[in-house]
Order: sequence, then C-alpha cells, then structure tokens
Amino acid sequence: MGRHRANLVGCGIRPSGLIERQAMNSRKRWCRISPVAVLTALSLVATAAAHASASPGPDGSHEGVAGQPGCERLDARACLDLALTAMGGRDKLASIHNVQLDVIGHTALTEQSYRQAPFITSYERDQLTVDFDKGRLQQHARAVWPESDPHQADIEQTLVATAQGGVYRGKDGDSPCGLSDLEDTRATLALGPERLLLTAAAAPDLHYASGEWLRSTPHSVLEFSWNGQPVRVLLNAFNHLPDAFERTATFQDFWFAWGDVEQRVYYDNWKLLGGMVLPTNRIEQRNGVPWQSMQILDASFNATLDDKTFAMDAAVATKSAQSKGWNREFSDKHRVELAPGIELYSGAWNTTLIRQDDGVLVLEAPISPHYVTGVLAKARSTFAGMPVKAVLSSSDSWPHMAGVREAVAEDLPVYILDLNQPLLERLVAAPHHLQPDHLQAAPKAPQWHVVSGRQEIGSGANRVVIYPLRGASTERQYMVYFPQHKLLYASDTLALNADHTLYDPELMHEVVQAVAREHLEVTTVYAMHEGPTPWSEVVRLVDAATK
Repeated sequence: MGRHRANLVGCGIRPSGLIERQAMNSRKRWCRISPVAVLTALSLVATAAAHASASPGPDGSHEGVAGQPGCERLDARACLDLALTAMGGRDKLASIHNVQLDVIGHTALTEQSYRQAPFITSYERDQLTVDFDKGRLQQHARAVWPESDPHQADIEQTLVATAQGGVYRGKDGDSPCGLSDLEDTRATLALGPERLLLTAAAAPDLHYASGEWLRSTPHSVLEFSWNGQPVRVLLNAFNHLPDAFERTATFQDFWFAWGDVEQRVYYDNWKLLGGMVLPTNRIEQRNGVPWQSMQILDASFNATLDDKTFAMDAAVATKSAQSKGWNREFSDKHRVELAPGIELYSGAWNTTLIRQDDGVLVLEAPISPHYVTGVLAKARSTFAGMPVKAVLSSSDSWPHMAGVREAVAEDLPVYILDLNQPLLERLVAAPHHLQPDHLQAAPKAPQWHVVSGRQEIGSGANRVVIYPLRGASTERQYMVYFPQHKLLYASDTLALNADHTLYDPELMHEVVQAVAREHLEVTTVYAMHEGPTPWSEVVRLVDAATK
C-alpha cells in the first residue's frame, strides 16, 4: 500500500529509422555507413526472414526462435551496444544524474482479495525523486485503498531510502521502512530502464541466453548476474529496445510466501525525452499474474537536489535493514488464556493453541514456515508429552496461510476450506530453491482435511466445530466454535477501529448471519487481528451499521 515501485523511471522511444534510411541509401552512400550499421541492416533482414514462417509462441516461449533475433553475427556486448544506441546512447543514459517523476498506477491485491482472481485493486499517485549519483530516493505516495471504511480510502506516506536503509516520515518522526522497500530501492537504482543496460554493461558475466517470444515478436536475450542472481533482458529483434527484463527472486513483500517467484517487467509507451528513448509504462507480472501497472505522467532530469529532501534518522534507517521481515521469530510475550487449555498468542497475525484429550490443535499457521516452526515448538513445550495432532488454516489470505508449508513438512494434517484447496496446493508445490525451507529440503505430500460443511474435531471441554462462513466477503473463510466455552474464532473478520467502531461491518454482519444459521450460542468472539470481545458488543455494532 503506497510502496514505491522499482523501475518506474522510463520514458520510451520509437525507432529513429536512421539505420533503415542508411540501408535504403546504401548503394549511393555505402562509404558513410559504419560496419555496425551494415550488420544491423543485414540482421534485420535475416531476422525477418528467419521468423517469417514461425508461429509466435506465448511470452517467454523459446520454440521457433532461432539464435539471437536482431543480433545475428554479433556477440553479446555488441548486441547490448545496439540496445544502448536505440535508447539514445551509452553517454546519454550515463548522464542521467537524477530524475523526478509524477506517476499513477494500480496494484492487484493478490494477497488479500476476498474471492481471488479477478483481484481487488488499489490505486496510487506518486511523486518520486531518484538520485542515481548518491544512490537514494524519496517517494511521496498518495494511495487509494479499496478495503477501507467510508471516507478513509486516501492514505499518504513518504519514504526516504538508500540501498542500505530507509524510513517512513511521520508527524511523530521517522520509523523504519520495510525490507521490501529496500529491495525495491536497490532495483530502482540498478534495474530501472535508465540504468538497466548500464548495469548489464558493467557485469563481467554478460552473455546470451536463449531467445524468447514476447508479444508475438522475437527477442534476443542477454543475461547477467545482479546481487548473485541472473537477470535477463529481452531486446526487440527489430528496434533493439529492451521490451522487458526477467528474473527469479524471493520477494520481501507478500509474495515471500511463494518462494522463487518468476518476475517479468514489461516496458511500453516509449517516448522521446531529453534526447533519450525511454518507456513511460511499467507492467509487472509475477508468476504469470499481471500484478502492477505504473504510468509516468511527467518526468524531468538532472534537477538541483536539496540534501534535506533525503534527510533521515540514521539510527532508525539502520533498524530497517536489521529487520528479519517474514522470517521473524515467534514470540510468546502476548499470551491470553481464553479458557483452560486454550491459549491465544497475539501478534501481527494471531495463533491459538488448543489442548484436547488426544493432542494439541494449532489454529492458524501464518507469516512464514520459520515463524510456524516456533509456534509448533511452543505447542510441544507448553503441552509437554502431547502430540500436535493438526493445524487449522481458516482463510486464503497469503499471510494467514504462509506457514502451512511447515505443517506439511512436519507431516501434520491440515484442515482447509474446500475453496482454498487449489491455492494451497500451489503454495505447497511452489519452489523455494533460493531460500530453502524444510519442505523444499525434504518434500512431503500434504495431508489435507478438506472442510465443505460442519466439521467436528476432538472431544471433551475443548472440542471444536468448524463452520464455513460462505458470505460474499467471507466465502473463503471458516469460523471455529468452542461449544463448551461459547467461544467463537471468526477468522479474519473482526477488527475494531480506534474509536471502537467496526472495520468493514459487512464482515461481521456475515459472521452474525452464519452464527444464526448454525444456531450457535456465543458469549465471546475473537479473530486473526482482534482479541477476545463480548459477542453482545459486536452484535450491537453490527445492528447499528444496518440502520
């Protein structure tokens, strides 16, 4: 929400036509044409001939792409030189010391849309300044958040960051930014379109990879290492512009749950700015999902920058780089006993341990496999001698289910909603080679207990009953009822605002409907982001919202 995105900088270019005009007049002025121009003209002819009968494949496909389209007879660095020339020249790109951008964009909320694809979308308008010379940026973001209460959709945030650390500015001072902000900052400084080819040129291991189709056009592909991982640049066979770059990465945002994520960034809407051809549109695809589109509305280069613009509390910025992000440790500091043998551990995402006669249930496996390793260790130490009998995962939100891989790695049964099974199957199968977890090291088949209706688990005082919610906003969640204690876990539906009003009352409205439908007697309710709350108070708030 409001994050600056790497590689927004871009301003597009149409092929100048210089090479084509030289080729047409070659019989008259052959002596004026450089060897590179001759090879380029010949390569265009060869490319057109080689792929005239080829059937275009899907983006990323290699089938039918012969050699390096547009760079026949050239080595990788000579091919890169063609791309640099197409964008205005190496010197022109290197002369960009800073850029100021007015950007508008949208992001698919893949991690928390209530019904999966097609996804709910957030919007933003950003003012971004990137200082390449000093390796820093400032972004003022104005986001419009769709899952907000009325009159609260607009959110503003200012980020100042370098590759080493960053802060969010607030009225009460600086606070540490997230690891994903630092990750994006590094990519902006090195892989943005005004620096992408220069970064490739500086790489000692620059080489060709297999050619690919992109938008039904053959592309030559240059590959190089950046931050220890390969980056592939796709050069259009006909105009030599970098239409996209690709890489595989473990991202520090919500996509962390998916391990090795295939990223492709498309560049489009090319424009001539400051004597350079740069893209103004950046579309990012992750694991085949069109995730984000950012469009530059205005750009200016090499302004006189004030260092105060980038000032930040150094101690706070240092903390941002020290964060463990999603690989955080489980903490038992915020423990609440809901009933004897039922312990709630509050955090960014809550977890509950439930002691039954024949073992322990773990309600929710959020955040990451590493985090859930700590949750399971806590269950075994708190209820020593009792096995962990199962894990309950109540929703499809990525942070909620991100630790399910650890439950599978430990051969634990996992209770999941029927609608969420396809998503969880993909999560369990997702490769994690870059940062291996236990499931990657020793693959196991999941033991799903698929919930399609009322499901009872255990006996005795802490018997639980699962009920699918099936509401418009809650159809991919289930609630967990403790009959003996008249206690209800409402998944990710209950959150109280600072003024003690309900966040998104529709969510709890659907829970109240489900409770009535199942004829449950509830005294206390709690949820993923809310502690125990009197049910009567929640019903009163829902009733007020319906009037």
